[in-house]
Amino acid sequence: MSIREINPELKYGYIPTEWICITFVSLFGISTSIYFRIWWLLPTVILAGIGETIGWSGRLWSSQTFDGNASVPYLMQISSTVISPTPLVAANFIILGRIIQKLGSQYSRLKPRLYTIIFCSADTVALIIQALGGAAASSATTESGAQEGANIMLAGVIIQMVAITFYVTLAAEFLFRYATKRSFREKSSDEVEGTLDHRAVYRTIELADGWTGDVLRTQVLFNVLDGAMICIAIYTLNFFHPGFLLSRVTPGVATEKVFND
Repeated sequence: MSIREINPELKYGYIPTEWICITFVSLFGISTSIYFRIWWLLPTVILAGIGETIGWSGRLWSSQTFDGNASVPYLMQISSTVISPTPLVAANFIILGRIIQKLGSQYSRLKPRLYTIIFCSADTVALIIQALGGAAASSATTESGAQEGANIMLAGVIIQMVAITFYVTLAAEFLFRYATKRSFREKSSDEVEGTLDHRAVYRTIELADGWTGDVLRTQVLFNVLDGAMICIAIYTLNFFHPGFLLSRVTPGVATEKVFND
């Protein structure tokens, strides 16, 4: 069996593929370096990009070791890649509130500010729980202690997934109600939340399966359902920049032309 296939003796279950790690480090680094002109993107999208770059740098570091079993890069990547998408999720909660302010709060079940208050609060709780779990797993000296840390992180990921599900439901309701009045197409938030939701489901299954489970130890699942999903989400905000799109929409003015240009 190739050393890069599932191997129960390795922390990952495999040695991360070097070129894939280099690709994601480059993609996240480039995306994060693109200038954002809205202040709240700094502690959300940019912070998430920095965290993903650090996490994939840890995987790249692991790919450079002879057996891929060094503890520091392994803990560096597992903590960073679990926690980093949380600020990216918060950015989407804020974006929806801004969109509702622009297009009309009469179509929304909640007031625009409540999206930021409720969902960002849930996101913060999820972040704290995941950070505590990551710290517990990193400092654990036994396998059972590491698994307890994983279970704590799992609780944070589940809270995040539930928040995203409610958010998507409310966003879909808003867009439906608005669309029945006027033609409307909103790309950025829907695409980002779709990829983040897929990633949250994967992480929930992965952590529930445990540190030695087949899900965590299958490299292609991590590359596609975590790395690629977050990469698509963050680049969606690069190409459909909220600062540019939201600045083109004026309350009280017909907006369907703006989003359909």
